[in-house]
Amino acid sequence: MRLPLLLALTLCAAPFAARAADTASLTVTFTGLEPRGAVNFVLVNSAEAYGDKAAPVAADRIAVTGDTASKTFEGLAPGRYAVKAFHDVNGDGKMGTNPFGIPTEPYGFSNNAKAAMGPPKWDEAAFQVNAGAGVQTISMAR
Repeated sequence: MRLPLLLALTLCAAPFAARAADTASLTVTFTGLEPRGAVNFVLVNSAEAYGDKAAPVAADRIAVTGDTASKTFEGLAPGRYAVKAFHDVNGDGKMGTNPFGIPTEPYGFSNNAKAAMGPPKWDEAAFQVNAGAGVQTISMAR
């Protein structure tokens, strides 16, 4: 009597275990930081979200206490993602710019995609996240 119950419970749990195994984690590390302020960033999974026309997967702010800062996201669906970030050195919550709109605080994008007359395109910043653990290191530019 116990064996059929155990078998039934095992069969019912199998789809949940498979779904958990299909998820991804992503650790994003920002480098080249001054130990003050915070890194503000968004994680997106579409060109629309990258262009601020849809909601990001996540938005966060990490206090900076050293020359690097990291954040790990768990339970992500495998797919293409991108990160946009800036180092809010003065802590005002906004990207500092000069009168011409040129950033005065460090910023960075996934794949270390380079900004030229605006942020890089989605295709330049997007990267593949597969099931399991993934990493992305972003060097913050000035």
